[in-house]
Amino acid sequence: LISVSRRLLLCEHTTLWCGSSATQQACGSSVVESLPFDDNDSKRSRALHKVSEQRKQVVQKAVEAMRLRQEIARLLVERDRLQRRLEAHAIFWSYLQAVLEKTEQFQEIQALIDRFRTLTATNVSLVQQDLGSREAMAEKQAQLQQYLEQSNNEIMQLNNQLAVLQAQQEQARAKVHQWESKWTEIQNTAAKKTLQLGQIKMATLNLFQLVTKQMKLQVDVPLEDTETQLDTVQLCMLDLADILADLRKVDPAPAIQPSPAAAS
Repeated sequence: LISVSRRLLLCEHTTLWCGSSATQQACGSSVVESLPFDDNDSKRSRALHKVSEQRKQVVQKAVEAMRLRQEIARLLVERDRLQRRLEAHAIFWSYLQAVLEKTEQFQEIQALIDRFRTLTATNVSLVQQDLGSREAMAEKQAQLQQYLEQSNNEIMQLNNQLAVLQAQQEQARAKVHQWESKWTEIQNTAAKKTLQLGQIKMATLNLFQLVTKQMKLQVDVPLEDTETQLDTVQLCMLDLADILADLRKVDPAPAIQPSPAAAS
């Protein structure tokens, strides 16, 4: 602002020295008239050109002075604005000064401000990191939810398969119980048939022994050969039937009914 003021004073001084058009013309005329008549035209032309250049410089100085006045006015307005802002923020300066007096960590207000800016930048970085962590957590939660849904679907499918297998197992158990009942029935029937077969074998053996004893036959038949024993008994019965038929022919008599034991 001081430099601009000095430049403005210099321009005003030059303008006042030959500022008006009459003064400029008088200056130019005096310069031209001061030249001797015996000088050639080139010198006169140079003098006129010099006067013209001086007039242009005077106009330029006047324009520059006006511009500098406007710049000074603008700078004064800016100075007033900054002064008002400084006065408005003086309370903050006082507050920082009071904080600086109470703390032993900082010796200057600028160091306190730098520390505040560092903490602010750190806070912004931490907020960004927290935001990134939250986004990553939200993504992980979405993946976890998707995994849980898939797991639940798989568990439901496995439960359905388990229910089907349990039903099949119950059916298999019912069939096993049914076949066990049939097997028990078959075993009981086999036991009865075995008992009956044993009784038949005993009866056949008794009849065989009785017939061979009555017929006085010497037959070597094993005790377990029931079929041969039956064949022997049948042959003996046929022989007895033939003998009885011959006796009836010789001596007809009332037919004697065979006893039930003999018939069997």
